[in-house]
Amino acid sequence: MSPAPILLGRGAPGWPERLEHLGQPPGRLWVLGGLPSDRSVAVVGSRRATPAGLSIAREIGRGLADAGIEVVSGMALGVDGAAHEGALEAGGSTIAVLGCGIDVCYPARHRGLRDRIAASGGVITEEPPGTEPRKFNFPKRNRIIAALATAVVVVEGTARSGALSTACWAADLGREVLAVPGSIRSVQSQGTNFLIRDGARPYLGITDLGEALPELAGALPFGFSPRSGSVIGGLTGRLGEILERMGAAPV
Repeated sequence: MSPAPILLGRGAPGWPERLEHLGQPPGRLWVLGGLPSDRSVAVVGSRRATPAGLSIAREIGRGLADAGIEVVSGMALGVDGAAHEGALEAGGSTIAVLGCGIDVCYPARHRGLRDRIAASGGVITEEPPGTEPRKFNFPKRNRIIAALATAVVVVEGTARSGALSTACWAADLGREVLAVPGSIRSVQSQGTNFLIRDGARPYLGITDLGEALPELAGALPFGFSPRSGSVIGGLTGRLGEILERMGAAPV
């Protein structure tokens, strides 16, 4: 049987101090599992990610977990789910911030992922139990993701992607924002390319986080390169190899 969620009031023992950087911090949090650590990086992006975007998000999640850094994301389809999966594959801790009640699993297909996240890290929300995942809840959720993290990495997103609101919150809070560059012909890279144009640091590998955040540099491997045998779009073996050899650019 899954453990019951706890209700944590603002300022109570264990309350994440980073949330106090917000102009309007949440008054309480429902928590399933553990609480966020002080060493965390948010990985966010498009729900309709490309196979390359899913692979990159998964690699980032694995790399951060290998370095002992917690992965924070929103448990959505696409990039969020892939980042959580990568962290779990590496045996790391990951935090999911919901835009619905703690007793509501959204998306429904992520129920198993939700349980694994709660077992390794934690699932948190400021929304009362029973709250459905309405559209206006997610910008509120995004501010919590940004506040909890020391940096935000945006993997993919259109020009109107919700992930860009997380990046804006992060910039306003003084967090480092990194974005994965992509083809100028790819709709899913428009948002990240705009972020880079407007001053975000390009994310080309996990060592870019070390350069942006000296306090994390000691945990990150020098000259890190992505693992071989990565999973692309959920495919392994020969099909995964074919997709990997096609490269990241749209074809």
